[in-house]
Amino acid sequence: MDKANILVIENDEIVARTIERSLRGDEFQVRVAYGGLEGLKLARQEPPDLVILDIIMPGMDGYEVCDEIRNDTRLEEVPILFLTAKIKDEDIIAGLKAGADDYITKPFNVDELILRIRAILRRTLNVQEMRAGLAPESGTVEPAEAAEEAQANIQLVIGDYRLDPRTFEVDTPDHGRIRLTPIQFDLLYHLMSHAGEVFSPMRLLDEIWDYPSDRGSPDLVRVHIKTLRERIESDPRSPEFIRTVPGFGYTIYPDPNTPG
Repeated sequence: MDKANILVIENDEIVARTIERSLRGDEFQVRVAYGGLEGLKLARQEPPDLVILDIIMPGMDGYEVCDEIRNDTRLEEVPILFLTAKIKDEDIIAGLKAGADDYITKPFNVDELILRIRAILRRTLNVQEMRAGLAPESGTVEPAEAAEEAQANIQLVIGDYRLDPRTFEVDTPDHGRIRLTPIQFDLLYHLMSHAGEVFSPMRLLDEIWDYPSDRGSPDLVRVHIKTLRERIESDPRSPEFIRTVPGFGYTIYPDPNTPG
């Protein structure tokens, strides 16, 4: 089995070497960069399977690095895990809005870091396998009618929203076509494919992030729901598509006109 290629972009040499020593072995191979520009250079030379990213760095901070990765067509689907000393809610929200999949605050537990890495890599592999299964066989050409029918069967459609698992794009009524980050796609795909079912934050942590019930923070789910709504809802302050069921969690109704 191939080792997962982990890129650590961390300004603190002691922290970087601690992560490197903890991850090196049969499961992971690790590269380390001590600044944002160096990290981007290494990522573009050889796209990693996952980036562990600090926020506070001179020259180019972690938010900027994250934004650069998400806007690079070769790197845009690489999962990003923030590992940072910035623990305020607004800092975490800024990181997730920039496109990070998850965050861990310093000081951190090495076992927790490895658990999160494994979960993110499993989820990423599952998405890749799903998309590979949707791709047409090479050398085949379908008639226009068959191709249109196949596309309709692949895409998820609820009301005015149409999600395409092959492109990570969603058509929205007010914002046009939007390219989602990998974690935003996973979250929206899960909710749309289980329309009418109500998901608690802890259940979404289990089923989307693949975290055990005693790991991960419900705030991670809440922030991702918030940022997803900001991207696709007509009015994120009064969401009509991704609904909140007070005391229970989140749902998308099969009929978007269902009162909520």
